Amino acid sequence: MDFIKIEELEIYAKHGVLSAENQLGQKFLVTALMYMDTTKAGLNDSLDYSIDYASVCNFITEYMQAHTFKLIEAAAENLANDLLLSYPIIQKVDLEIKKPWAPIGLPLKTVSVNISRGWHTTYIALGSNLGDKEEFLNNAITEINSDTMCQVAKVSDFIITKPYGFKEQDDFINAVIKVETLYSPMMLLDFLQKIELDANRVRTIHWGPRTLDLDIILYDDLVIDEENLTIPHSDMANRSFVLIPLNQIAPNTIHPVLGKSIRELLLSLPPEN
Repeated sequence: MDFIKIEELEIYAKHGVLSAENQLGQKFLVTALMYMDTTKAGLNDSLDYSIDYASVCNFITEYMQAHTFKLIEAAAENLANDLLLSYPIIQKVDLEIKKPWAPIGLPLKTVSVNISRGWHTTYIALGSNLGDKEEFLNNAITEINSDTMCQVAKVSDFIITKPYGFKEQDDFINAVIKVETLYSPMMLLDFLQKIELDANRVRTIHWGPRTLDLDIILYDDLVIDEENLTIPHSDMANRSFVLIPLNQIAPNTIHPVLGKSIRELLLSLPPEN
């Protein structure tokens, strides 16, 4: 991917664990690699399709001077997120913050932290079969889109489906949304579970009735198998209530384990599923 690089922007700011660092300040050097597609900017010779690196330098300087962090890790994390939120054209940023005057009482050239942050594409399945089902789904979509770390890019149709697993319950309304997010998978899971709790979701019966169910179906092309999180979502390839709405908004997306598109998975699904 193309990138624009700002190397060792010198900033005098007040970050550090020691109180003297917060009061007197010291020099920091910031390097930023900002990843984007520069094709249109190159073909049109226009800044409308790129970023003004002078503006970015001022943004970084003002941000570093307006905030005080104990750790340069925290400075880098927060600066990266604000860069991505403030300049939508940037898809990913690599940041290095150097601290050449680190007060450790020993000779060294510099101490630095390097991080890489960017937007991730995730697909989230929504379901409800209690109360005002459509309202629960719509409220969840609104809450996700209202969070600064998420942008809802596409929403499938709402479909009515028969219950899966535990049959003695009301029909579900299901949907899938495409979300661009700055959250890591585990942070996204925590965020979605909070929304479920706000909707009075109670986990009593496996596959049982619920006011709101939010599941991470895909996250980029990651494959994760942890105690509380499995991506791609387990058994998604066998669930029509996931594949039908997912096919509406992402038919050509490839399942990272099965190597098949969502359209192919849906076409191969037995009718009873």
